[in-house]
Amino acid sequence: MNQAPTIFLGVFLSFASAWLGLVVAPYLQLTPQRSANAIASDAQDRAALGGIAAQGRDVYLANGCVYCHSQQVRPEGFGSDIDRGWGPRRTVAQDYAGERPVLLGTMRTGPDLANIGARQPSATWHHLHLYNPRITSPGSIMPRFAFLYEHRKIVGQRSNASLKLPPEWELEPGYEVVPSGEAKALVAYLLSLDRTGSLEETAP
Repeated sequence: MNQAPTIFLGVFLSFASAWLGLVVAPYLQLTPQRSANAIASDAQDRAALGGIAAQGRDVYLANGCVYCHSQQVRPEGFGSDIDRGWGPRRTVAQDYAGERPVLLGTMRTGPDLANIGARQPSATWHHLHLYNPRITSPGSIMPRFAFLYEHRKIVGQRSNASLKLPPEWELEPGYEVVPSGEAKALVAYLLSLDRTGSLEETAP
């Protein structure tokens, strides 16, 4: 009697069960399960990054922000990112869907920015921080990005877009600081960095 089909089936089932156990099962455990609503919401979020926020991402890259700031909230046991308030949950691979390049960062000279849009939703705060970090964060070692702002003489009325500097940082009378298009775009990008509630994680 020919045993070849039985042997073939046994070998096939052995390899199939090993593949399921070593490849498929870990994949399902490590990949967050997402509803259709979550996927649609994520797609809308990615599309919303178009326009000024997408331009701001280019400004973020061009000015080397990625060299001092990461965008990855580490899980418990690998640091105290969640305890610091840098995010309510660890970041996962799907947070970076559609990003080219992915801006994980190389070091943390400054705090993680993965969730800065939710953590600090004030555009005014970001503009002051970029113009001179010491205004909002005394003792900060972050360099100034004042070149993204225009110092100009006030002609007529002060611009609605001009920065409201604290008295100790005010310019000489008759002058104002106005954000450039690049500064506005960079702030729009920073405000778009919000990882809260974008995933429905049901995997252990």
